[in-house]
Amino acid sequence: MQSALDISWSLMGLFSLTLLIPFSINRFYQLNLAKDITVSVLRMVAQLVFIGLYLEFVFQLDNPLLNVVWIIAMICIGSSSIVSKAKLPKRHIFFPVLIGLLIGLSPLLLLLSGLIIQPTPFYSAQYLIPLAGMLLGNSLSGNIVALQNLFTSFKERESEYHAAIALGASPQYASIPFVRAAMQKAFAPIMASMATTGLVTLPGMMTGQILGGVNPMVAIKYQLLILIAIFVMLTISVTITLQLTIKNSITKEGKVLVSLPTD
Repeated sequence: MQSALDISWSLMGLFSLTLLIPFSINRFYQLNLAKDITVSVLRMVAQLVFIGLYLEFVFQLDNPLLNVVWIIAMICIGSSSIVSKAKLPKRHIFFPVLIGLLIGLSPLLLLLSGLIIQPTPFYSAQYLIPLAGMLLGNSLSGNIVALQNLFTSFKERESEYHAAIALGASPQYASIPFVRAAMQKAFAPIMASMATTGLVTLPGMMTGQILGGVNPMVAIKYQLLILIAIFVMLTISVTITLQLTIKNSITKEGKVLVSLPTD
């Protein structure tokens, strides 16, 4: 089977000219997105080049402490991004999200690296960091959806919540319907994606491995591992995030300290 083919920077530059198409669409429809598109593309290029150079250094060094520090940094940045995108105050939400991601990610990474894939050494940055990145990256949107739906429910069904409190229910018990609805909406997209994977879509990791010369069945095994791990991590992180958020943002009397900003 053919090994991975390198792409010259000149050809990358030539292909980048296809970006003229979205710029042309933006101009024709007067979307006023030229600045946003430019900034997004430049940030993407700068960040990926930086990460590529950094990962080459990390892979060569392969220091377990550096790997752990990098993963912790990824978790912190991911937590901050979730809270910011959900438009919620960090004071009450950041640490519940951080703990949810940490508890969701850590056991799965240990299981995948130490028992299933078994690289040498088991903390190999070549496996550990990409795995962490895929699991975290695919958990962000689910946590955002869950948090937004939770506090939207508190706002739209406020009378139902306060009625349960007035009847003697604890804030945690009165919040159960809202937590349930938030979890259902957070899990729906990934379940739909899993149900159509292979028939409708070929996931990026599997496609990348096949383009890199890996046997298709080997690529499928890795993709199955990743999809299962993503789903498991999402369910764990969302569950913990919501439970800790309820505990951290509602007083004993049932007052909700956090709310989504009004439009």
